[in-house]
Amino acid sequence: MSLNEVESHESTLDETEPSSATEAVQVSQSQQKPRLLFMGLKRSGKSSIINVVLYKLPPTETVFIPTTVVIKKHALHSFKEFQVWDLPGQIDFLESNFDTEGIFNTAGAMVWVLDAQDDYLESVARLTETILQLQQMYPDIKYSVFIHKVDSLSNDFREDTVRDITQRIMDDLNDAGLENPPVSFYSTSVYDDSIYEALSKVIQLLNPQLPTFEALLDTIAGSCKMEKVYLFDVLSKLYVASDTSPVDMGAYELCSDYIDTIVDLSEIYGWDRGKPEDNETKVAKMDDENAESFISGIRGYCLYLKEINKYLALIGFSKEPRFAEEKPLIDFNIQVFQGSLTAVIARS
Repeated sequence: MSLNEVESHESTLDETEPSSATEAVQVSQSQQKPRLLFMGLKRSGKSSIINVVLYKLPPTETVFIPTTVVIKKHALHSFKEFQVWDLPGQIDFLESNFDTEGIFNTAGAMVWVLDAQDDYLESVARLTETILQLQQMYPDIKYSVFIHKVDSLSNDFREDTVRDITQRIMDDLNDAGLENPPVSFYSTSVYDDSIYEALSKVIQLLNPQLPTFEALLDTIAGSCKMEKVYLFDVLSKLYVASDTSPVDMGAYELCSDYIDTIVDLSEIYGWDRGKPEDNETKVAKMDDENAESFISGIRGYCLYLKEINKYLALIGFSKEPRFAEEKPLIDFNIQVFQGSLTAVIARS
């Protein structure tokens, strides 16, 4: 399986960091890639999230990450390349002496990381001010609030904190005249899978083909009698799409562990497929040696994994008792799905 191609797929930090926080990359329209901005007050956990998810830094080592003082640009290489920008929290990039256009003009989504363990009133005020200003200039940006570091809060206090933060932000935006603001809220921690679930939802906002992906996955879930189907980016463990049934966090964690197992095994037993081709050819051609895996009897589920390309894998699970017996038909359905998805990706 090509999942062992870790080095070629790893998210990479732009080596040419800007010399000051005002610098922004100027790209032509044809070169623009989906951009995600991480913002929030300093020490809120922005860099920790990026390093844990993109670079697999152990969460216990995030305490040694230095404070971000310049814009740091990262890349998530998947079926398309996503830009991830880490903006210093101590700087207001909406001031007139900064290149606001270069930073926000091509941004598709913004994540505001808010430290739930700290006094969050200042962060709430800064976020509200930022959204109100950006909505006037860049109305297409989608906003997500990560209510972060909730792992050390008791369940009751966590719920109260999340409810209070959400209510304050929505009330402030409504009072300012912004009705139905495009803001989503997530409780997150780098010590569990909540950060992967939340960031998966944000990455999906940057994919204009998401409705098509979901429609294809709905078809597979129905035809193969699967409880839930995910399309995972293998090495980041973010799912770029799923069918439209509700997400079961327990099942999601099971799929995440399944990927870890497959990746570990592929690093030992996988094979080298040679140099990668150019993107257009790589996406357009289907590899006859795409790997698959099938396991039954795991917490009452049958798990099915099929590699779509070097970046993506489909994972579905089912409680259907005849799932194993009907695997040849399921294999055929998945092969048809793979061809359809490959064609959609090639056109995107």
